[in-house]
Amino acid sequence: MDNIEVILVDEQDNPLGKMEKLEAHRKGLLHRAITVYVFNSQQQLMLQQRALSKYHCGGLWSNTCCGHPFPNENTQHAAERRLGEEMGLSLTLTKVTQTYYNLPVTDGLVEHEYGHIFMGYTEQLPILNPEEAENYRFASLPEIEQELAAYPERFTPWFKTTFPRIVKQLALVA
Repeated sequence: MDNIEVILVDEQDNPLGKMEKLEAHRKGLLHRAITVYVFNSQQQLMLQQRALSKYHCGGLWSNTCCGHPFPNENTQHAAERRLGEEMGLSLTLTKVTQTYYNLPVTDGLVEHEYGHIFMGYTEQLPILNPEEAENYRFASLPEIEQELAAYPERFTPWFKTTFPRIVKQLALVA
């Protein structure tokens, strides 16, 4: 992971310092994160299957992309940067909400994050970075809800937490 650092924060997202990413996940310390949801014109979500080689949750389906801002990087830039790095897409994203979660993931790691959630729309197809994403697919919100109910083990813990918030957010806009 090349000693990438994350921003440690308090429950109000105030910066407290920085720490190497894997260490923060091992210790379960609260840190800032970004989550991206990209839709097409048919209101289908672009789901990402995480690369099998990822340090946690490899092979699970999730939102379009996610990650962490670098120290001194704003969340908007981080979300757009990660979308390019993981999915090869260059879009202007809109921040729609934020959330907090403390979730155990694979290999004894913890996703304890204050997450900034962004959304975008495109008809472009992704160009996957094989170190980040194994596969992708588009699915409607009802299809995803059905699959989450029937096969929750196929999805990342944070997606199961953030997806209902996106569905509510979209209902507010409609």
